[in-house]
Formats: sequence, structure tokens, C-alpha cells
Amino acid sequence: MTLSTSGSTLAARSAQVPPHLYFVASAVFHYLGPAFAVLLFARVEPLGVAWLRIASAAIIFAAWRRPWRFFRQLSAADRRTVVALGVVLALMNATFYLAIDRLPLATVGAIEFLGPIGLAAFGMRSVRNGLALAIAVLGVWLLTQVRIEGEPIGYLFAFLNCGLFILYIVLGHRIAAGGGVAGIDRLGMAMLIAMVAALPIGLRDAAPAFAHPLLLAAAIGVGISSSVIPYVCDQLAMARLPRATFALLLALLPATAAVIGVVVLRQVPTLWEMVAIGLVVLGVAIHRPEGRDA
Repeated sequence: MTLSTSGSTLAARSAQVPPHLYFVASAVFHYLGPAFAVLLFARVEPLGVAWLRIASAAIIFAAWRRPWRFFRQLSAADRRTVVALGVVLALMNATFYLAIDRLPLATVGAIEFLGPIGLAAFGMRSVRNGLALAIAVLGVWLLTQVRIEGEPIGYLFAFLNCGLFILYIVLGHRIAAGGGVAGIDRLGMAMLIAMVAALPIGLRDAAPAFAHPLLLAAAIGVGISSSVIPYVCDQLAMARLPRATFALLLALLPATAAVIGVVVLRQVPTLWEMVAIGLVVLGVAIHRPEGRDA
């Protein structure tokens, strides 16, 4: 099977799935990944965990898509976008793990959500969508109940991660413009670049994992659950959703975490948490794409 035939088949199959379902899959695996990371944090420093996550995902993309073949065919501008995304992925993963090592995960998640809220607000031009955004924000606020505690430097890493998350969404939409399959190939190359970019800051801390097969297995699980599946699903969703809509859908992440808590950890939400989840779902449900994207 030729590259073009393989790409066409994957494109045809992916187009049969509603883009919102790709986002839901991304949201679910976004929170399954940390379950593997718990094992790593006990033996590996945060920057080491970040590099292992990136490296394992990059190796999987390399074996699956061989993205360097497509990279040579890109224009100079597209290559710059892919390289920029790779650097952003390296820094975003590093700052995220440095932040959650010092702050509660709920606090880091709420700060991270400020970026998508800004993007969603920038793209909302109708009263209906403005109301949808306000309802979703209220739901997220009730659900996260941000606590101001932890080390001050942790907030620096959290806000840096927030800014890098915005860049991920913007650059991710750019590489998705040519279609979901093309975006996956560009994403794979960006992940290889991220592995090299994060090498100076993460390899030393990752070294203990190379002597323990169980830790390496956990690293592969983190890479698949936190980077491969979510980022691929993001590309397939970004290719068919406007940026503001995708940003608003990110409001589902805290709600998804609560659902996973019920199913996997038997953490039954309180009445207020159920109300908050309902508000987030309502906000996403009443949103409608605008202009040519409608």
C-alpha cells in the first residue's frame, strides 16, 4: 500500500467519526495518563518524567508514521510551524510536570484553563455563544474550586504552562489545516523535535528509569495515554472544528476528570460537583460554530 493510499484510507475512516467524539477520547486519555505517571514520580524527577513521556511518544510516532518523509515535502513556512510546535510541546510538558510537583493538580488545571477561555472568548461573536462560554466558565469554577496554596515558583510554572497551552492550540490548528492525516504526520515530526529539544533538561533526570524495566513500561504507558492518543485525537478534531469551538470544548476536561473519578476510582461527586458538570455540558451543548465554520 502506498503512502497516499494509506493516508486516503485513514482520512476516509476518520471523516466518518464526528469531531466531538475525537475530543471526548482525547479528554478521557488526558486523565488516564497521570495514573501511569504516579509510578514514575516515586522514582524519577519531574523533568525526567516529562522527557520519558515525550520520548516514548516520539518513538511510537516514528515507528507508525515515519514523519520525516512528509517533513521534506513541506514548505518553509510549514516546517517552521512544525519546529515551533515541537519546541512548545517540549516546554509545555516540562512546565506542567514542574507545576504539579509543587501545586495541587486542580490549581494547575484551573490556571491552564485560563488560556482556552481567552481563545474561546476571542472567537465568540454572538450572544448565544457568549452565554455558552459564561455557563461553561461558571461550571469549571464550581468544579475546580481553586485553592491558592503551594510554592510561589509553582505558579510561575503553571502560568508558563498556560501560555504554552495557548500556543499548542494555535499551532495545532495550523498544522491541522491540511487535514487530520496530514496533521498527524506533522504532529509526529513535532514530537521528534520535542524529544530532541527536551533532551538537555530531561535526560539526566530520566536516567534512573533505564535500569528498571517496570519504570520504562510505565513511561511508555504515559507516552501513549498522555501524548499519542490525545494529540492524535486533537488533530482529528482540530481539522474539523473552529479554534473557538475547540477551546470551549476544553471546558469538558474537569468534567471528564470527575466522571473518570467515579468510574475508575469510585470517587462519587458531591451535589455541587454534579451541578457544575451539568453547567459545563450545558454550555458546550448550546454553543454553535459561527460564520463560515457553521
